[in-house]
Amino acid sequence: MFKVDLGGGAELRPLEPWQAEEFLAHIDRARATVDPWIPWASRSTDLASARQTLQRYADLQARGEGRILGIRLDGVLVGGVMAFDFDEHSGVCEVGCWLEPAGTGRGLITKSAALLIEWLIRDRSVYRVEWHCRPDNVASSAVARRLGLKHEATLRANFVWKGVRYDTEIWAVLAPEWPGIEA
Repeated sequence: MFKVDLGGGAELRPLEPWQAEEFLAHIDRARATVDPWIPWASRSTDLASARQTLQRYADLQARGEGRILGIRLDGVLVGGVMAFDFDEHSGVCEVGCWLEPAGTGRGLITKSAALLIEWLIRDRSVYRVEWHCRPDNVASSAVARRLGLKHEATLRANFVWKGVRYDTEIWAVLAPEWPGIEA
């Protein structure tokens, strides 16, 4: 198994279906701050559904269409990053993140997302990486800004959560814009 040292007792590692119990406990701790932003979080409410969420990403990974990685702080799962909607033909992929309060303020999401984007561009030949978030998720748009992504558009009323429609901001970076990548 691989892991990446993020510093300060934090590391980035794959999340897999056999870790569903740990994942569910984490999501339960994070639920209030994650549910409004991450659709699968509100569907991961018991062991079977948590395992199903992780299995979905395992299946994406097996097909080369996505991946989910957990962020652990002092051995405890506190958040993660994910890649999905990978279209090999167009070279476009979306990334996302989530974090429970115990992991905030340490730059863990920015470091982890940067590593994921770097991997997608260098190893998977992704040309365009997208980051979607609601305009009221200021923490998420701040990470996109810190990563150097550009705000390209706001899709009006395209995301429904608990029966209410929300806008979605689209942020993106192109491979030649990523630091250290030559055109």
